Amino acid sequence: MPIPPSEIYARNFLMHRGALQDLYAELPEEQAHFSAWDGGMTFIDLADHLAGSSQMFLGMIRGQILPRPAEGSDSASLQEARARLAATTEQAAEAMRALIPADFTRRVPAFGGELPVSALLDALLAHEAHHKGQVWLMARMVGVKPPMFLKRGQG
Repeated sequence: MPIPPSEIYARNFLMHRGALQDLYAELPEEQAHFSAWDGGMTFIDLADHLAGSSQMFLGMIRGQILPRPAEGSDSASLQEARARLAATTEQAAEAMRALIPADFTRRVPAFGGELPVSALLDALLAHEAHHKGQVWLMARMVGVKPPMFLKRGQG
């Protein structure tokens, strides 16, 4: 029996987010406010941004217009940012798994226009991978060796 698209999206998301969570578990608290360039997002900012963005994308799929995540972080520590990532990871995977085949071609308001849900999910995964790459580079800059880019066995 073929794997339903909802499960494929959830697994792909979890492979990215699981690897990200593994790396965040290794980051020392004293590096929480490290940024790769002046004015760039810190480790905390990136975690909060990804947590908020996944909620924003999934809100669009449900027909909600949620504000873009703020550039400044809400988390006071890496521990708090890790907890936000964990909570939104499960919420996102559950929301993806709840989609039915007809949902993937349904068009929803997004980014000033309309997109099919499948395109919005593709954008969510691309956004996650983009910022995760920044975290990988920043981790190396502070002396932390990142794990594999994708976590196998997720989902």
